Amino acid sequence: MYYRQDLLNKLERKYGKYAVKNLMLVLVGAMAIVWLMDLMLSRQMGVSLYYTLMFDRAAIFEGEVWRIFTFLFLPPRSSLAFAILALYFYYSIGSTLEAQWGSFGFTAYYLLGAVGAIISGFITGYADNTYLNLTMFLAYAILFPRSEFRIFFLIPVEAKWLALADGVLLLWLFVTGSWSGRLGLIFALLNLVVFFAPHLKDYCVTLYRRWKWNQNFKK
Repeated sequence: MYYRQDLLNKLERKYGKYAVKNLMLVLVGAMAIVWLMDLMLSRQMGVSLYYTLMFDRAAIFEGEVWRIFTFLFLPPRSSLAFAILALYFYYSIGSTLEAQWGSFGFTAYYLLGAVGAIISGFITGYADNTYLNLTMFLAYAILFPRSEFRIFFLIPVEAKWLALADGVLLLWLFVTGSWSGRLGLIFALLNLVVFFAPHLKDYCVTLYRRWKWNQNFKK
């Protein structure tokens, strides 16, 4: 069971007024707008809005500073059906995390991941929001491992098994991906470590004490 960290509580008391309510709705709404505008501009004018907003270190140093942040609003480059499913999935996961952590907690989580992606981008030259959104689901699965999703709207699968598949996918992307991709993934996973490591330690201590008690009881 996740509980709030003392540090997060202290930060919220001091900076809670800066929390973004319904942050995932804002992000998903922006992604939907970008997807539609990119489709229209590419068809009518041959212009790629996606390319204009993506993180590009060289372009940033030439003055296109908006790229430092706008890559967070880029949707998956895919068909309309897949984009709708992906955005709905992001919203569902993000809104649930916000309900669990509060607006400030979720804002802090996503902001920390975004800062990590930006740092990775300046080191390697490129960054995107893919790993941040994928690891967001890992956070959800840690909190709600037995919640169910329906694959193809029919097959019920618990979140913990989907998280395992997500972890395998991330491992494969780490092994086969580029240097920039690997570093981006490391920063995204650090976000999980910061939020869950203290609770993982407590969980391991609880398991050890339970095992020790069972051993003494058997004697």
